[in-house]
Amino acid sequence: MIMRKAWNRFLFLLCLLGVVGFGTACSGEEEDTENQYPIYYVSNSETRVEVHEHSMKADTPEEQLKELITYLGNTPEKLEYKAPLSMGFRVLDVELEDGKVSIDVDKAYLDMPATTEVLVRAAIVRTLTQLKEVKYVGITVEGEPLYDNTGKLVGWMNADRFIHNDGNEINTYELTKVKLYFANESGDKLIAAYREKHYSTNTPLEKFVVEELIAGPSGQIPGLYPTINPETKVINVMTKDGICYVNLDSSFLTAVNNVSNEVAVYSIVNSLVELNNVNKVQILINGEAPSSFSNNTFERNLDFVTTLEQ
Repeated sequence: MIMRKAWNRFLFLLCLLGVVGFGTACSGEEEDTENQYPIYYVSNSETRVEVHEHSMKADTPEEQLKELITYLGNTPEKLEYKAPLSMGFRVLDVELEDGKVSIDVDKAYLDMPATTEVLVRAAIVRTLTQLKEVKYVGITVEGEPLYDNTGKLVGWMNADRFIHNDGNEINTYELTKVKLYFANESGDKLIAAYREKHYSTNTPLEKFVVEELIAGPSGQIPGLYPTINPETKVINVMTKDGICYVNLDSSFLTAVNNVSNEVAVYSIVNSLVELNNVNKVQILINGEAPSSFSNNTFERNLDFVTTLEQ
């Protein structure tokens, strides 16, 4: 079932601007404690999300969605919080289909700082996915896909995508310095290089390392070359008992710059074991260990490592 512009556009925009006193009109009514839905707002400092209880008035899924959207766009009573749908951009359209809510916004959405944008997404997703009929939320910008500050497609999101602390605080970005191993010009050796960058702490640091390897050298240091096919997709990365499991798609097996699978593997392994919690690495392709790999798990191997020629 599709809900596209299910309510009058003019009324909808007025609600988002807080002109229609939806919250005010209902404020005198007795709260239904059995029908409470948390509404997630962005803190005034734009460093976390804050949760506030809301008593749902609507009954049908479509009306409940409209109600939550309205409150996400209304300025909270406490001025230290900000409504995620009232952060300087406009909502152009909302659509519900097959358990997915698509929210289309104007290009002003892209003007938000990276950390603020993550918090806005978190607040929207965590609020809307409370509805049984909503499994995923997607955001588009004037009909175009949304990409994060690293150029990655955001895609469909659920609440599990956003890690939160103390029930209402979402992690943001931290500055980290990691040691990455890239290829030399001939592709038969690895060269270590440090990279200092802000990363989203909603993403495991191990996954960040793998994604940075896939992205390749920054170009600031001559003589470094990619070890991994840039088309490679990260399916999952997790660490347990000192072993980091890296699950990639089959694009990883397509070599770049004459780099062998072995050199590519140890670029990942040597980079990951630089982290304190990783001792070994297992690389999977679409969930399975490739028969072409000599081992199931790999340890640090410095035989492939060289230094930049001066």
